[in-house]
Amino acid sequence: MNFLVIDGATDKICFFSHYNNNSYNKSFESSKNNYEKFSILLFGFLNQNNINLSKISHLFVNQGPGSFSGIRTSIAVAKGLTITNKINLYGFNSRDLKDMNYMNIVFLYEKGHLTKNLIKPLYIS
Repeated sequence: MNFLVIDGATDKICFFSHYNNNSYNKSFESSKNNYEKFSILLFGFLNQNNINLSKISHLFVNQGPGSFSGIRTSIAVAKGLTITNKINLYGFNSRDLKDMNYMNIVFLYEKGHLTKNLIKPLYIS
């Protein structure tokens, strides 16, 4: 399964993809400047790793708890990508991650613990 993870809820913006049996990841500082160019960073990550969005079947987005700006930006970009590229969208929670191992998210998906198109942001104040 080819998939993409977008995680902006923590102190870093993280992109992770498993594509054609290879795993790729990149992280950026969570900052106002990086939120403003979030899409540019994401498409740079995809281009750098020769990841074709039309071959991505699932997109997983961190819905929190975490940073308001990071969560809103991540979810907005994820929804846009899933609508325009017909990708299945799933939300996960920050507490679902163990040691930032995004493969655990796939494990949760395979066990049926993630619901398609159900995104419920959880912000911390």
